[in-house]
Amino acid sequence: MRLFLAATLYLAAAPAIAGIAEVIDSHALPGTAAFAEAAGALDRAASRDCTAESLRPAYHDAFDAWLGIAHLSLGPLEEQGRGLAIGFWPDARGLVGRTVAGLVADQDPVVADPKGFAEVSVAGRGLFALERLLFDAAYAGYSADSYSCRLARAIAADLARMAHEVDAAWRTEFAETLQSAGAEGNSRFLSAREAEQALYTALASGLAFVAQQRLGRPMGSFDAPKPQVAEARRAGRSLRNVVLSLEALHELARALSDQPIPETEAAFAQALETAEALDDPVLAGVANPTGRIRVEALQTQVAAIARAAAAEIAPALGVSVGFNSADGD
Repeated sequence: MRLFLAATLYLAAAPAIAGIAEVIDSHALPGTAAFAEAAGALDRAASRDCTAESLRPAYHDAFDAWLGIAHLSLGPLEEQGRGLAIGFWPDARGLVGRTVAGLVADQDPVVADPKGFAEVSVAGRGLFALERLLFDAAYAGYSADSYSCRLARAIAADLARMAHEVDAAWRTEFAETLQSAGAEGNSRFLSAREAEQALYTALASGLAFVAQQRLGRPMGSFDAPKPQVAEARRAGRSLRNVVLSLEALHELARALSDQPIPETEAAFAQALETAEALDDPVLAGVANPTGRIRVEALQTQVAAIARAAAAEIAPALGVSVGFNSADGD
């Protein structure tokens, strides 16, 4: 079973609903504020003690907060490549490992220059580069006076900067751009329907990412499962990321719709119940038939959320997302 977002979305004749303000006020702005605060706390923690053991709790808090907004890839996260720099995954070519190894081996002095570090490859920045330093046995034993410690501090500061920029951009510009959709001078969203369509696309794309990437990548094929590529497995949070992503997408779905969505609510509840019962933090169970069946069932349930949202939320918004025959049941 594989969930695909269709290549096109089209506007329909249904009247617009008042979901934009609710998404901004109850979902986006609280989410960007939480991420800015958590990333700032990570930066402050790194300034005090940049060793791996000390930074891990703040790292998990920042990653948790990131998952609250990672699906909002429009606007500030789209600009300047911030989304990729914060969370460069999937990493099919192993660029994060090679880039971090190169920085450490070369003792690259760029870590002392915040502006210069902001130009480093996205594979050497953000949550996944920091995961290598904090959780990979090849790095995590570094001392407080080591280059790796300075690199961890630089990554944390860079994350805090980007998180603050994302929060500020939503508050000072992008929220107004969404809310003024269709107004004279708004060249980004020519109608309220376009803004609603963009937010619904964030929901549909977020669900597809959970199904295809967070679950699908480690599943691989029956004959060749790939648990080693599960998201953030070194940090032991592959399943945690699935749960937090689904919770955030559930919140977005509720904010986007101004009418009851019982099928979507039920589908989210079932998928979250299944995920929380898996007891498989890094999705290692995909390597055996029983574990794979359980993860496959969760993937199917995430696909069911997407179908329910397409049936209940999309028509009220006046948009439609098509899914191909490979979706499965």
